[in-house]
Amino acid sequence: MPVYTWKGINTQGDKRKGEVEAPNQSVALGHVKRLRIKDPVIKEKPKDIFENISFFQPNVTGKDIVIFTRQLSTMIDAGLPLVQGLEILAKQQENPTLKKVLTTIKTDIETGTTFADAMRKHPKVFDELFTNMIEAGETGGILDTILGRLAVFMEKSMALKKKIKGAMTYPTICLGISVLIMVVILVFVIPVFEEMFATFGSALPIPTQIVVNLSNTFQSNFIWIAMGCFLVIFTMKKIYASEKGRIKIDAMLLKMPVAGPLIRKVAVSKFTRTLSTMLQSGVPILEALQVVAKTAGNKTIEAAVFRVAESIAEGRPIAEPLEESGVFPNMVVQMINVGESVGALDTMLSKIADFYDGEVDQAVDNLTAMIEPLMMVVLGGMIGGLVVAMYLPIFSMAGAVG
Repeated sequence: MPVYTWKGINTQGDKRKGEVEAPNQSVALGHVKRLRIKDPVIKEKPKDIFENISFFQPNVTGKDIVIFTRQLSTMIDAGLPLVQGLEILAKQQENPTLKKVLTTIKTDIETGTTFADAMRKHPKVFDELFTNMIEAGETGGILDTILGRLAVFMEKSMALKKKIKGAMTYPTICLGISVLIMVVILVFVIPVFEEMFATFGSALPIPTQIVVNLSNTFQSNFIWIAMGCFLVIFTMKKIYASEKGRIKIDAMLLKMPVAGPLIRKVAVSKFTRTLSTMLQSGVPILEALQVVAKTAGNKTIEAAVFRVAESIAEGRPIAEPLEESGVFPNMVVQMINVGESVGALDTMLSKIADFYDGEVDQAVDNLTAMIEPLMMVVLGGMIGGLVVAMYLPIFSMAGAVG
C-alpha cells in the first residue's frame, strides 16, 4: 500500500505535516481532511530505490522479534484482534524489513491463511521453532500465552549468547592488537635495526638473525602470506559448510579439553530449554524433537536427538536413547527419566535448563579467568622476545666496549 506525505495548516493556524498509508490519493486526502487540515497538499512518497534489494535492507535482529512478540502477546491478551494488532505493530515498526514482513503477514491472514502458515513464508525472520509454537497456540486457543513463552525463551537464549560472546571479546581484541603490533615491528622497526647492525661488521646473535630473516621473509612474501591465510580461512569455511566436514569438526569441538565441556553445556541448556518450551506449548514430542534437533547448532548433538526421536517413535521412553547417545550427561538423563515417570517432563526439562544456564555462566567465567593471563603470557613473550632479540647486538657491543 503506498504512503502519501501531506502538509497544511490546522484550525489554530499552525503548520502541520505527516504521512498516511492509503490505497489511493483520494482516500489519503479524506483522512487528512478528517484531521481538520486546511488546504492540504498531498503527494505520494517516493519509493526507496533499494527497497526490493535485500542486500541494502537491515536484518531483523533477535531483539526486534522479542519486542514484537511481547507487544503482540499484550495486545491479544487485552482482547485486540490479531489482524488489528499486526497492523498497529507494522505501522510503528522502525525496521523496514520487519515492517514489510508484518504487513505481508497481515494481508495473508486477511485472505484466509493461518498465522503460522503466513509466518512460514518468511523463514529468515521466523524460524521453525517459532512457527510451530505459533501453530500450537492457534490450535489450542492460547496464542497470547504462547507468545509470552516465546518472548521469555528468546530473551534467555539471547542472554546466553551475549554471555559467551562477551567472554570472547577481550581475548579476540587482545589477539588482534598483538598481531598488528608484531606486523608493525616486522615491517617497520626490524629493517631500521638491520641497517644499524650492518655497520657493526660482526656476526649477529642467533636470535637476532632469526628475527631479521623472519622480517625479510615477511616483507618479500607478504602478498603470498596474505593469500595463504585467506585460502586457509576460505578452505575451513568450505569444509565446515559441507555435511561431512561439519560433522567431523563438530565432533572434534566436543572433544576439545577446555572448550568441549562448555560447548556441551551450552547444547544441553539449549536442548532442554527449547524442548521444555515446546512441550509446555502443546507441541507433540516427536514434532518438538525434530525442531529441537535442527536448532541444536552442533551436528553430533543433532544426530543424537534425531536418533532419540526415532527411538520414541518405536515406543521407547525418552531417557533410554538419550543415555545410549553418549552426548548427554548422566545427571540429565536421570532427571529426564524421573520427569517422564511422574508425568512432568516439561517442568523437569525447565529445571535442567535453569541449572545448566548457571553451569554455563560458571564455565564462561572460568574460561575467561584462564584465557586472560594465558594470552598475556604468550603474547607478551612473543613481543618481548622480538624486542630482546633486537637489543642483543647492542648489549653485546656495550659489553665488548666495557
